[in-house]
Amino acid sequence: MELAHSLLLNEEAYNQLGEVQKAEFIFDWLRYLEKLLLATSRSDVKEKQKTLVEQLLSLLNSSPGPPTRKLLAKNLGILYSIGDTFSVYETIDKCNDLIRSKDDSPSYLPTKLAAVVCLGSLYKKLGRILVHTFTDTVGNILKAMKSAESQGRYEIMLSLQNILNGLGTAATPCHRDVYKAAKSCLTDRSMAVRCAAAKCLLELQKEAIFMWSTDLDSVATLCFKSFEGSNYDVRITVSKLLGTVLAKAIISKHPGTAASRQSMRRVSLEEVLELLGTGFLRGSSGFLRASGDMLKGTSSVSRDVRVGVTQAYVVFVSTLGGTWLEKNFAAFLSHILSLVSQSHPKATQTQSDAVCGRRCVSFILRATVGGLLGEKAQIAAAKDICQAIWKLKKVVDAAMSDGNVETRPGSTDVTASQHMLVCALQELGNLIYSLGTTAAPLLQDSSAGILDSVISVILHPSISVRLAAAWCLHGIAVATPSYLTALVDRCVGRLAVLKSSPEAVTGFSFALAALLGAVKHCPLGIPHGKGKVIMTLAEDLLCSAAQNSRLSAQRTQAGWLLIAALMTLGPAVVSHHLARVLLLWKCVFPVSPKDLETEKSRGDSFTWQVTLEGRAGALCAIKSFVSHCGDLLTGEVIQRLLPPLPCAVDLLTQLSSVLKAYGSPLKTPSIVYRQRLYELLILLPPETYEGNLCAILKELAADLTASDIQVAASAFLLPPLCHQDDLVILSPLLQETDHRFIEEQLLLGNGIACGSLEYDPYSICKKDVLGDSVPKPLPPVLSVISSAIKLFGVVCAHVGEAQRLLILEQLLDSIKHTKGARQQVVQLHVVSSLSSFLKYLAGSKGNLGPEEMRRPAVALVMGALESPNPLLRCAAAEAWARLAQVVDDGAFTAALAQVSFDKLKSARDVVTRTGYSLALGSLYRYLGGISSSQHLNSCVGILYTLSQDSTSPDVQTWALHSLSLIIDSAGPLYHMHVESTLSLIIMLLLNVPPTHAEVHQSLGRCLNALITTLGPELQGNSTSISTLRTSCLLGCAVMQDNPDCLVQAQAIYCLQQLHMFAPRHVNLSSLVSCLCEILLDNSVLVNLCSPYLLLRRAVLACLRQLVQREAAEVSEHAVMLAKDNRDEFTPDANIREVGLEGALLTLLDKETDQKLCHDIKETLNHMLTSMAVDKLSFWLKLCKDVLAASADFTTVTCVDTMQEEEGDKGDDASVLTTRNDDKSYPFTNPRWATRVFAAECVCRIINQCENAHSAHFDIALAQELKKRDSRNDFLVLHLADLIRMAFMAATDHSDQLRLSGLETLLVVIRRFAAIPEPEFPGHVILEQYQANVGAALRPAFTSETPPDVTAKACQVCSAWIASGVVSDLNDLRRVHQLLISSLTKIQAGKEALSHLYNESASTMEILAVLKAWAEVYIIAVERHKSHRQPLKTMTCSEESVRNGSCSSDGLLDLVHTDLGTLSRLWLAALQDFALITLPSEFTSQLPVEGGAFYTAETSENAKMHYYNSWALILHATALWLTSTGFVVADPDEGASHLSRPVTPTSMCQGSSSGAVVKSPEDVCTDRFHLILGSYLRSEGLITRFKKEYSKGISVEFLCSLRSDATLENIMACLHALQALLDVPWPRSKIGSDQDLGIELLNVLHRVILTRESPSIQLASLEVVRQIICAAQEHVQEKRRSAEVDDGAAEKETLPEFGEGKDTGGLVPGKSLVFATLELCVCILVRQLPDLNPKLAGSPGVKATKPQVLPEDGSRLVSAALGVLAELPAVCSPEGSISILPTILYLTIGVLRETAVKLPGGQLSSTVAASLQALKGILSSPMARAEKSHTAWTDLLRGALTTVLDCWDPVDGTHQELDELSLLTAITVFILSASPEVTTIPCLQKRCIEKFKATLEIKDPVVWSNSLFLG
Repeated sequence: MELAHSLLLNEEAYNQLGEVQKAEFIFDWLRYLEKLLLATSRSDVKEKQKTLVEQLLSLLNSSPGPPTRKLLAKNLGILYSIGDTFSVYETIDKCNDLIRSKDDSPSYLPTKLAAVVCLGSLYKKLGRILVHTFTDTVGNILKAMKSAESQGRYEIMLSLQNILNGLGTAATPCHRDVYKAAKSCLTDRSMAVRCAAAKCLLELQKEAIFMWSTDLDSVATLCFKSFEGSNYDVRITVSKLLGTVLAKAIISKHPGTAASRQSMRRVSLEEVLELLGTGFLRGSSGFLRASGDMLKGTSSVSRDVRVGVTQAYVVFVSTLGGTWLEKNFAAFLSHILSLVSQSHPKATQTQSDAVCGRRCVSFILRATVGGLLGEKAQIAAAKDICQAIWKLKKVVDAAMSDGNVETRPGSTDVTASQHMLVCALQELGNLIYSLGTTAAPLLQDSSAGILDSVISVILHPSISVRLAAAWCLHGIAVATPSYLTALVDRCVGRLAVLKSSPEAVTGFSFALAALLGAVKHCPLGIPHGKGKVIMTLAEDLLCSAAQNSRLSAQRTQAGWLLIAALMTLGPAVVSHHLARVLLLWKCVFPVSPKDLETEKSRGDSFTWQVTLEGRAGALCAIKSFVSHCGDLLTGEVIQRLLPPLPCAVDLLTQLSSVLKAYGSPLKTPSIVYRQRLYELLILLPPETYEGNLCAILKELAADLTASDIQVAASAFLLPPLCHQDDLVILSPLLQETDHRFIEEQLLLGNGIACGSLEYDPYSICKKDVLGDSVPKPLPPVLSVISSAIKLFGVVCAHVGEAQRLLILEQLLDSIKHTKGARQQVVQLHVVSSLSSFLKYLAGSKGNLGPEEMRRPAVALVMGALESPNPLLRCAAAEAWARLAQVVDDGAFTAALAQVSFDKLKSARDVVTRTGYSLALGSLYRYLGGISSSQHLNSCVGILYTLSQDSTSPDVQTWALHSLSLIIDSAGPLYHMHVESTLSLIIMLLLNVPPTHAEVHQSLGRCLNALITTLGPELQGNSTSISTLRTSCLLGCAVMQDNPDCLVQAQAIYCLQQLHMFAPRHVNLSSLVSCLCEILLDNSVLVNLCSPYLLLRRAVLACLRQLVQREAAEVSEHAVMLAKDNRDEFTPDANIREVGLEGALLTLLDKETDQKLCHDIKETLNHMLTSMAVDKLSFWLKLCKDVLAASADFTTVTCVDTMQEEEGDKGDDASVLTTRNDDKSYPFTNPRWATRVFAAECVCRIINQCENAHSAHFDIALAQELKKRDSRNDFLVLHLADLIRMAFMAATDHSDQLRLSGLETLLVVIRRFAAIPEPEFPGHVILEQYQANVGAALRPAFTSETPPDVTAKACQVCSAWIASGVVSDLNDLRRVHQLLISSLTKIQAGKEALSHLYNESASTMEILAVLKAWAEVYIIAVERHKSHRQPLKTMTCSEESVRNGSCSSDGLLDLVHTDLGTLSRLWLAALQDFALITLPSEFTSQLPVEGGAFYTAETSENAKMHYYNSWALILHATALWLTSTGFVVADPDEGASHLSRPVTPTSMCQGSSSGAVVKSPEDVCTDRFHLILGSYLRSEGLITRFKKEYSKGISVEFLCSLRSDATLENIMACLHALQALLDVPWPRSKIGSDQDLGIELLNVLHRVILTRESPSIQLASLEVVRQIICAAQEHVQEKRRSAEVDDGAAEKETLPEFGEGKDTGGLVPGKSLVFATLELCVCILVRQLPDLNPKLAGSPGVKATKPQVLPEDGSRLVSAALGVLAELPAVCSPEGSISILPTILYLTIGVLRETAVKLPGGQLSSTVAASLQALKGILSSPMARAEKSHTAWTDLLRGALTTVLDCWDPVDGTHQELDELSLLTAITVFILSASPEVTTIPCLQKRCIEKFKATLEIKDPVVWSNSLFLG
């Protein structure tokens, strides 16, 4: 291919190639030429122009394929635009001659088409230069069109579009001729021609004034005709044409003289809307004819016309823009709603038409109001919609209240407004849902009356309106959770008052069900008690249903609906009402078959209706229970659920006889009953109803083959049974598109209604409803079939084989015995059922059964493979493969493959060929067993042949798709076919007409599969790989130029794969350019006119992959593209200003597809991670622009003016509220979700900077580096912007944004708090922003703020106070006051807290406040300690603190005022936590009413909040108790009976009169055990500690550490223990209880083993030291008291105290000292493994080179040695002898291992620690005690010998130990040990020798230190 890369065609190389290679060679040369011409100088081009033109024109005669001719034409245009134009006329003449040619043979057609394309390209590029020739050219082309076939018409239309584009106004003389030609093409039988004609007319309307003036009506009518029988592409392009022309008619100013302007009719908005309305209501028929038909009731506008007009409405408004819509919304809304009003009764004459019409109207409103308007405009629109609802409501009220029977309108007039109301209510709900909590001011606005208007229409006579109003309330509740509880209460109240009104019963039950369904979307929930209210109401409705026959059906439905909705609240709520629900469930069905027979004999039609309604409702409620409360489905509950099931099945079998007896009124209730029962059985395990399987199967078979079902609804039955990858070869409507909401109705066909809420009111509370999409259940007739098919799969898999065979044969016979359309319906149902059965069987690894079962199954599938329904063929192909899968027999699989081969070889019809070709691909996908090369060769050969069948694009499409499946499945086996397949793909890509887009899409999938198969091999440099890679790239290039969006998407997927496997060979610049052009071109009217969602998804998926590896390059290429294409590429204005990142943010704001939004966010996150540090200012400006673009500063100002000091008020209120109104922002009105993402990006930017240059958080260094190079940029220089952004977000109306803003503020405080301000020494840079922080926090503490926002604000408050930024107490009080207000709020107890949310939300808020205070108190105490002041005790009165007479730190003063209250609340919270985390076996012992801050019912939800808060509260409580010294000074406090939870109220007011008063000692003991704890889950309950320790926290947490336990919690727990043991009283408790001490040590040992963090291990060692100190104090106290009691004279007879007693034995598990030794050895051996003799592999210490430990290791070793030195004091003399060898071994071992020579004669920290420990051991009283003196002396002599031996060589090598360290150790021995140790001659002599030897060392440092030590 390199030979093709030249300016002139290499004809020599070209002539040597075969036909296929020639086409490839030409295309590659033309691609290269296009780039080369633009890069070559004009003179060089002119020099070779003549030859080049000849070569290019000669190619016209070589039958170029569609992509080649397009590229050829483009090159001709470029060539003439760069070079001379003198020969262009000859070229045009030649092209015209080719077009005039009389040769009509198929072989000559490509030449003609190429000439047409060339003309279009030349005129487009050269424009007015060719103005003299265009009349002849256009005339010639139009003449040729008369005899052209579809391809010719298609190319001519596109060519005319290009000619008009190039000539502009100069083409005016031919406008009418072109218009006339395009008109005929717009209704062409070829859809591609229609699309091309629409594009041509779209170009024409730019200059042809008549199109949007005089001929406007005819253009509109023409478009309506074009919509008839159209496909998706036609509707997209024609609607774009129609919408644009109509918009132009309104906004264009007519040129010309005043006279001509007057003669030209000015079109008004009303006329345009009326024109569109005519199309929507009457279609393309003339007015008179349509009116006549409608009067007769014979006409109904086809759905495709209605859908097309709907899209035109959206384009029309989008073209005019959001500002226009804002101004004209009232008129537009009125018109749109009128489309479904009763003024056009025939437009909604059937339920099906009405539902489809409503869906179209909803789509128009959602796409315009939801897509074009900013949040403020949306709020205004919501008010307009609300006004419309009020007006419609008044009409209904007037009609209903009119007492005069004669003048009272009929029921038709009463419901006249129903469809308008449904659309208005749905849009209002969606609008408020999308606004989120920013809609709160709208709901608070009493003048708008949103809630009143919605609730008022709940009583509307129409069930559709009542359901729509209920769903609207659902949207409001999800958007603004603070209204949820109030709405529930309001609806419950109204239902109780109006329970005698049928409309009220159903309406308010719908509303309550919708509101309960909203709870799962609201994390803060509703009060637990609401469940009881709903359950009581439901029971009341069910019990009273029989009292009034007029209300029986409504009350029954309402009761069960409320129970079904109650189940969605989950196990926590339902568990309390389950017994009552099960009782109702049991009572609703007869007990026995006999009772059922009795029922049948005595009922009437009405009672059966009510009965069936009740039983269907009960089934639905139990289904809801099974779906939402799986945790409650215990064996016992299942046993209680089962008894009514056989009765339910019996009734199912009797339904047909009941229906015969009582007639058609029971038809719908019986269908609904069937559906409900089937849905429940699908969810239950088949074992639970195995006794009824055969009966159920018979009923299912009867349903599936019933004679009264006339509708074949394959479009909703089959897609779930097809493989998702196969659906792409079918209708584009099955794929995800932006218009799926309205296009779905075309799938179902004109006879079937779309899904709508009134078909199944129970779906209003389903859990799988996403976002703002209204549930769309299908009519029961269709739903029951769908459920029956699913259940058939389950039941058939569990019946006996004989029964299974029987039913399959019965189903096969049922197809044979029917004919025509009826047969198609039965076949559809039967094959769907079989597919469901095979799918279930394969999923459960089941087997089909004996051989005789295969025959009917194969016959059923083969029949479907030859069905004319493509969707059924697709499902059958899947079933074909599943059949082979479940039989699992190689011979059978081969037989199926052979059948497929035979059919494909013999059949000539399209249906059979497509069905069996896909069957082959499916077989390969599921079964590797047929992957033998023989089968593979056969499959590939047949599919090759089929894919070249140019007479049938369908066969090509299916065959190529099947081939792609085989390539994917065959893997490496396919390598032998890669080259031939790739040649085939390229050949077809170059020759298949662009009108057959579906073939190109399949080719793209094949190419993608080939690239995946080749994989990393594509990186290779061999000739064969290089050729393959070039072909792949060539194929991608062909697809990129294809006009079809889905083909372009395939090209992008292929390039994405190529970039992954061979990144060096993909041109990143051109790829990014291509992606950006698609993205930005579509983002002009994203999600409105952008035709394909899948194309946008492909672009974003590719971008996401690219930026993971090359973010900076991608960003640069995008900006370069914008700059290079400044003139011709208009939508890029945005990208030049804000880069690709900004363009993506804009797209994120407009896009609604969740997957696409996720990809955009991921792409931006990858770009941010890679580039934020380098492009800091750019990223911060982006985020700031997004956050500032819609910040409502007036609101902020209002919120911030709270009562405080006058001086402060102005300071806080005015902060950051000024804004430059003149400044234009690149982002206009971004939505709250986009702003939340921007705030999250700010946090990520800060985190990224943490890992970068230290100057980001050092202002002095940053300023210095900035001076050196102005390009340097550091985060700290943008601190003001960071604060501003956090402030803007934290004070927004959106709660989610407030949370993000507070999180940003928290991150800023934590990262910047310690940075000093260089200009003001002693101050930090954040200090200047204290007013801003206060202003940002204050709104979060207002009464209406949700608990989660207040909780986050408390966290920020504590971080701010604890940061130490503000030193002045008066300044600090601003934020401190906010915490005090929260504390005051929670002191009022549970009763005073908000009842808007679940009780666990109050728990969250209370614990957040207590945690914040705890953090502040901990910091205050730490600062106090650092100033070395004595800790304030409780005896210091509050008054003295205020006066400053108590000497203490200022922050501690602030906290101390409320410390009494806080301490009680902290203790209550800790007790709650201890209770709530007890194992499940203690549940029965827990208080019935819950704890101080949680209720028993919400304990599970509250647990998480306690887990988040307990650690800091524990630490603070321990510090407080430490400060009191465990002295109970407050009499009330002593009376606080903490043995059970105490409410905050009672704790603040003292104990209740009836409480048992505890002694101070008991209170202290309770508190001690509460904090310390000794209940160990892993050890079982120790009886002696059960009462005292079962509520302990610290030890329990540390003992059962989970992997997710945070470092913060562990450290807080250890610090709490340290604080506790700082005080004598707790130490005495630990010291006196040896078992408790041992248990603590064991727990700490476990912590050290499981946590590698040095800080945790150090803190643990500190606690160990304190435990040992406590034990020492206890031993000393016992010795002292014994001496006092027994007198000095009897000293010799005193008992031994301390471990070891008289024997010296230490028992593992019962010895404190032994446990401590274990722990210390663990620490030491981890740091110095050679200390372990076993690890060293020898009995002694293996001598290795000494090492310097890292700082953390040194500190750990030093701490462990310090603990070891204390151990002898805990032992008796005999005990000390037992442990001394170990202690000496470890101490000297550390000395030896770490005695490294350091410069300056310094000693390492570990050596110093070991010497200190040695000194402590030598000085121990035990060395001189009478009973141990001798043994100690011997052991110490041995230790000294070991030290002296350190000088000696080991294994002949001298050890590199530090002589000074060893000399110092000897000196310690001499000075600290008794003389008996060192004065024996041999040791004394060796010591002196060592000193002498050291003095001889030349090193002056060693010499002087030796002299000093000597």
